[in-house]
Amino acid sequence: MAISLTNQCILITGASSGIGTSCARFFAQAGARLILAARRKEKLQALSDELQQQYQTQTLLLCVDVQDAQAVMTAIEGLPADWQGIEVLINNAGLSRGLEKQYESPLQDWEEMVDTNVKGLLYVTRAVVPGMVARGKGHVVNIGSIAGRQTYAGGSVYCATKAAVKSLSEGLKIDLLGTPVRVTNIEPGLVETEFSNVRFRGDNDKANSVYTGMTPLTPDDIADTIFFAVTRPAHVNISEIFVMPTDQSSVAHIHRNSV
Repeated sequence: MAISLTNQCILITGASSGIGTSCARFFAQAGARLILAARRKEKLQALSDELQQQYQTQTLLLCVDVQDAQAVMTAIEGLPADWQGIEVLINNAGLSRGLEKQYESPLQDWEEMVDTNVKGLLYVTRAVVPGMVARGKGHVVNIGSIAGRQTYAGGSVYCATKAAVKSLSEGLKIDLLGTPVRVTNIEPGLVETEFSNVRFRGDNDKANSVYTGMTPLTPDDIADTIFFAVTRPAHVNISEIFVMPTDQSSVAHIHRNSV
């Protein structure tokens, strides 16, 4: 029997755009209470207003950068009492920078990817999971990538961070064995979000070219996949979901219609 999410408390990082925003809409529709975390407060507020208007969703906004360990811990420890029982954590915050060769990449690009995709995920997990264990209930969903399975030219550091997410997900599940807390790693192929725009620092032409001539996944596709994983019966743990567009068979194999 599927688990009901009515009134469950769900924390989504990177909630201000893309997959995070889609997750917020899916879970709001299911009656969940949402802690929306991101750096851009105005976008969080706009999303909160939308969810309140459409679904009467209770939301709590956390304007926090997951790269800042102390800020993450302070934010989680400072949650009001009725928001401390986080039942689902969606570690969605992540980014990529550039496509330079590994030996030519700016160090700043490496720092941002490692600090967000690996350390940021760890900081939030460390702040939230002990409470799940103590309460005997919880589910951690990490947003990995096809890049964690297959390395592509110019993406070695990003791919390494997502390989780390895969290992961290598997390791967390091992550490949680004997508790009811579940762990899922979602590994999408091409999804059309702000991801490429962030990678190319606002170069829209470069970003749009990533999806030219093919039909990528949408953020809603991934939110739907996550929703499936977290609503399975309590004895079922969906450990991994590897999902790609029909037009993609690997990081290097994408069918594009001639334009």
